[in-house]
Amino acid sequence: MMFDEFLKKVAESRSLGEAFATALVVRYEAPVSGKPGDKAIIYRDGRMWGWIGGGCAQPTVVKEALKAMEDGSPRLVRISPSPNPESEEGVVDYTMTCHSGGSLDIFIEPVLPKPQIVIFGRSVVAQALARLGAAIHYDVTDGTNAAPRPQTFVVVATQGESDEEALEQALAMDAPYVAFVASKVKAGKVFEFLHEKGIAPERLAKVRAPAGLQIGAVSPEEIAVSILAEIVQAGRKKPQPAQPAKPLFAMMTQEVKDPICGMMVDPHRAKYKSEYDGRTFYFCCARCKQTFDKEPEKALSL
Repeated sequence: MMFDEFLKKVAESRSLGEAFATALVVRYEAPVSGKPGDKAIIYRDGRMWGWIGGGCAQPTVVKEALKAMEDGSPRLVRISPSPNPESEEGVVDYTMTCHSGGSLDIFIEPVLPKPQIVIFGRSVVAQALARLGAAIHYDVTDGTNAAPRPQTFVVVATQGESDEEALEQALAMDAPYVAFVASKVKAGKVFEFLHEKGIAPERLAKVRAPAGLQIGAVSPEEIAVSILAEIVQAGRKKPQPAQPAKPLFAMMTQEVKDPICGMMVDPHRAKYKSEYDGRTFYFCCARCKQTFDKEPEKALSL
């Protein structure tokens, strides 16, 4: 695979604004099919583009790539016949259960989209917040044409200009962080109006009003600083993975064991499977399936 082709694919993936992970083979011990420099892209739905080795390595890389996208941390994965019982710091060890007998070190790095600040309103506070957010590399978007992302922070800074409508639109985005620039009295009146329109009290209770950390802010710029500080704090406290990733991550825990080599296999993505005695068995590679199909009773007795 040409390096420029890989870079082009990474650029395309980033342009979509979705999370993905890259995997790069950095070390190997023969005999294995993956070699240093082999690389791949793993998407949130478990698809892989590129090459990092054969059937035994791929499920492990996909699993760790999904974890990396979940927690935002890179990792070095080592797949070897005899993993170190006292794993090195920063190394995730897996057993190479296929018949090749070699080992691979694969560096996996998540590529996450920029956190997004969605701002409703054209007030001075809204303008100051937009400038500050952009300065620390948040993707600042106007509320009228925004779509939720894994990390979306919504701020309503209309300050008297269609407050009720803007807050209703903000709540419809179902973002984990929604703040309303208003006094407690003003916010209470807007909440009462929206409650009468049918918005549930528990949803209104999640709105942060007044917006921002209580730092004694007075000027519009200071208020914007307090809001941005609260956004940073909220983002650090609890990662907010994209909604589609949750069922995928749950799927990873529902693995079954290959009866031949003992490797854990995701039944949702397994290419090789066999039916025997009313049960379905899944395999990491064609060779394991072939071995099972020859003598299934022997395989199950081991």
